[in-house]
Order: sequence, then C-alpha cells, then structure tokens
Amino acid sequence: MKKTLLIVGCGDIALRAVPLLQTHYRMLGLYRNLDNADHLRLHGIIPIYGNLDLPRSLEKLAGIAQLVLHLAPPPSQGLYDRRTTHLLSALTRRTKKRTLILPQRLIYISTSGVYGDCHGELINETYPVHPESGRAIRRIDAERQIRNWGKRNHIPVSILRVPGIYAENRLPLTRLREGHPALLDTEDGYTNHIHADDLARIIYAALQHAKPNRIYHTCDDSHLKMGEYFDLVADHFGLPRPLRITRNQAQEQISPTMLSFMKESRRLNNLRMKKELHVSLLYPTVYDGIKSVHTESQ
Repeated sequence: MKKTLLIVGCGDIALRAVPLLQTHYRMLGLYRNLDNADHLRLHGIIPIYGNLDLPRSLEKLAGIAQLVLHLAPPPSQGLYDRRTTHLLSALTRRTKKRTLILPQRLIYISTSGVYGDCHGELINETYPVHPESGRAIRRIDAERQIRNWGKRNHIPVSILRVPGIYAENRLPLTRLREGHPALLDTEDGYTNHIHADDLARIIYAALQHAKPNRIYHTCDDSHLKMGEYFDLVADHFGLPRPLRITRNQAQEQISPTMLSFMKESRRLNNLRMKKELHVSLLYPTVYDGIKSVHTESQ
C-alpha cells in the first residue's frame, strides 16, 4: 500500500517531481487558490484546501500523511516564517478522534542564500550560516523551527539548500533583451545553479534516502560567476552579452533585489548529495542544461 505524501507548495518544481513521486506515493497537495484544485487533479494530486497564513484552515492536516514535502516560501516580510510555524503546529495537532498521528518524515526546501557572502569560498554543509537578506533570515528561521520540531517529536527531517534554479522557463532572457548590465569579472561573485528537472529528481531521492537531521547542497558541478552565466545564456540564444560595470555603478543601475544576489559569492560542494542521496545529475553543468534547452527550442 502506498504511503501518503502531503505536498505543501505545489508549484513548478513539485509538479516536475510528480511523475517520479506518483509511482510510490498517494499524493495530497495543499492549495489556497480555488482555481488550482482542478490543476492539481490533472497531475494526479488530491487537492486539500488550506492557507498557511490562516492557521484555522489547516486543521484537517492532522494525521493526514506519513510524509511531508515542504516547498512553500516564507512570507515576504519580517524576520520569522510564520507559515512554517502554522504548518508544524497543524501537523502536530491531534485529530478529531483525539489521536496524535505524527508524520514519519519531513523534507524542507530551503535556500543556499542562508550562507550570505562567503567571498567565493568552496563550502560544505557545515559552513556557518550568515544570512544577509530578509528572505534568507526568514529561511533560517524556518530551518531552525523544522529541526527543533523534528528533534522534539522524534521525526526525521532533512533540509535541501537550493541555489539558483534554471530551466527552459527560468532563464534571464528578458533581462538580456532589455540590456541590463552585469558586474566586471574582477568584481563579480560566484553563483550556483541546479536545473529544475534535476532538483525534482533530488527531491524524490531525498524522500527515499536522506538521513535524519541532515542538510544537503542541491547544486550542479558548475563554478560560474554571475556574469559568466549571463554570457552563456546570451551566446546560446543569440543575444548581446550584458555590458559589464563596476559595483559602484551597479548601485544606480541594478535593482536592489538583483544587487543583493550579486553581493554574495560562494561555491557549493555537492559531494554529500551525490554520495548519500545517490544522485546522478541529468545536467552536471549549466552548459549542459542550457545546451539542452536551446536545442529543444529550435
């Protein structure tokens, strides 16, 4: 008999994982937009209404699934992820029959942004976190909540720290067409990537093999600076490479959100992911992934 998997955050990545997940799990998907219910059904997911910002709407989640896949983002403001707070509380609530039925495993999709600027160092999962943006601070709060919840309730939890996700529908083509600049190579920072299809496969592998209370870097083997990434996409799609500017010039010409990404430089070690999750990447480098997308688009 298939175990029941509750998917919280049924976006692009979750739906890419569905063909793999449906062979092993009965899937439930949390939704808050009524228009999404039929879309989930088309993917073989049983829709369950609930809004992470409204705790009372989550009462039905108690005892509903043996496994939980948490992909929902934190709120857009504040220092805390109240959405994760509400989810964990709902999962730990007793059912209407006053029975406490806890999940057997929870996988959380976090971000590599929790490390902040590592000045280009090659880091593994033991590197100290130093979040520098509001979004990263909220992610760290979610991670801490989840790990403490897992220890308190003796539930295995695992965290996937994800870098920049790319795919055929996740490329900076508009940015390149609009002529937005990038940093000079001497002032540019390293960025990390993972193809959306590989991330879907890693999530599936984590449900099967992830160790309790373990963090995994879910990235490919590339070591590219951000400008190199933009150049690679531009070359493959016949677009002009972005103009290179200094960091001082970037303060006036680049949006604060993009600039916050550009200020952080790190290279992620993915050996733990490969060894413990038994992952073999479809697209080991960004070049492989971009070449695939370009060929398919012709």
